[in-house]
Amino acid sequence: MIRLSLADIAEAVHGRLHRAEGSEIVSAGVEFDSRRIETGGLFVAVPGERVDGHDFAARAAADGAAGVLAAREVDAPAVVVPPVSAADRSGVMALAGDADGSGAAVLTALGALARHVVDRLPDLAVVGVTGSSGKTSTKDLIAQLLEPMGPTVAPPGSFNNELGHPWTVLRADESTRHLVLELSARGTGHIAALCRVAPPRIGVVLNVGHAHVGEFGSQEAVAVAKGELVEALPADGLAVLNADDPLVAPMAERTAARVVQVGESPVADVRAVQVQVDEQARPTFTLTTASGAAPVHLPLVGEHQVSNALAAAAVALELGAGVDEVAERLSGVRRVSARRMEVAETDAGVTVINDAYNANPESVRAALKTLASMTRGRPSRAWAVLGEMAELGESGVQAHDDIGRLAVRLNIDRLVVVGDGARVMHQAASLEGSWGEESVLVPDVDAAVALLRDELRPGDVVLTKASNSAGLWRVAEALLDEEAGRA
Repeated sequence: MIRLSLADIAEAVHGRLHRAEGSEIVSAGVEFDSRRIETGGLFVAVPGERVDGHDFAARAAADGAAGVLAAREVDAPAVVVPPVSAADRSGVMALAGDADGSGAAVLTALGALARHVVDRLPDLAVVGVTGSSGKTSTKDLIAQLLEPMGPTVAPPGSFNNELGHPWTVLRADESTRHLVLELSARGTGHIAALCRVAPPRIGVVLNVGHAHVGEFGSQEAVAVAKGELVEALPADGLAVLNADDPLVAPMAERTAARVVQVGESPVADVRAVQVQVDEQARPTFTLTTASGAAPVHLPLVGEHQVSNALAAAAVALELGAGVDEVAERLSGVRRVSARRMEVAETDAGVTVINDAYNANPESVRAALKTLASMTRGRPSRAWAVLGEMAELGESGVQAHDDIGRLAVRLNIDRLVVVGDGARVMHQAASLEGSWGEESVLVPDVDAAVALLRDELRPGDVVLTKASNSAGLWRVAEALLDEEAGRA
């Protein structure tokens, strides 16, 4: 973070100083977990369901915080932020325990502070990434491609809302050349609001799927929200759009920025041709652009990673990398964020694919196809351990039915459906084709783990995939935990 006095911060967020002279200097990071505060840091007092950050203000100051961003007076040097109206509060992420609106006030101020910092860094290239799936993986790829070209800041995991977004922005300082941000939405206007916090020069829209369609009402409404990113771009900016997605490609009409289409379509400007996957489902392809072509050996699991890689390539090319450089860097990337196509092997020789961070119909289909490709033509058995895909609204029953039937059509050997919320998957698989007992419904994670430990054998491949709330990463972690395996 750039060095700011508490007086600077108070002015930026229209707050007032409390127990502070204003000359106190914030020289370290911004944290909303008091246990992570560093000397010279700024502690952000956020209310939670079980604890309120305001109660930890004095401790944060004792641990070295230069000040606290707070919604009320605390026992520490602080900037007390102004309240927000009920109408303004409705557009801010709901925080458990925020009955009085103090959390909304702090989040609004945190966004204002982040915008103040961005405005003081005129040479910063801000890249925004959105889409129904693949945002985090693509953000990680972009950051890895840009880092050799200058200091790059990107969020860990999926810090993509009104709290994680400005928290990431405030990691940037005078040395930062690239700021890569992931943007999510729970409704219309949310991405536009995040863009006002850190106006992007490059915007990437990956896809429009069924994720959160229960909140939006339709895929078309999701497309409206995702397109807010390209609408926020300046005329001298760049919109990177997925030419293979029929709801993304038309967003070219919604932006004043120059457009680069990416994909396998012949109309794509940055294109993948000759796409193949090896026996571990790692893709190879030829990266093709107007300025040349180069081979890519992507060391990530899943053919769906190709479109993510193309989007990342388009960003790096725009910011000055050559085609050969991009291809070489893509061939050397690593998986960064956890529980996203995370592949490991147990001591017993079972391959475990932990892709359980989140799920929607599109990402589950991609994961199942990856699982099928890793076992096709081999004696290995494919196990899909699937749970509920949340927030699908009225389309949920059909979506779960489709996934259950797809598992059969892909010749997945065993389907383990976890939890009553995903029961339709099991019923659909049982009714599809000639399946007998290949599909089983278990009540919870513990039951799934017990079944797998009894029936897995060396060489098997196990995929875990569900919405985050299902906690199916615990299945993968239990299988890989030696002590748990001996229990």
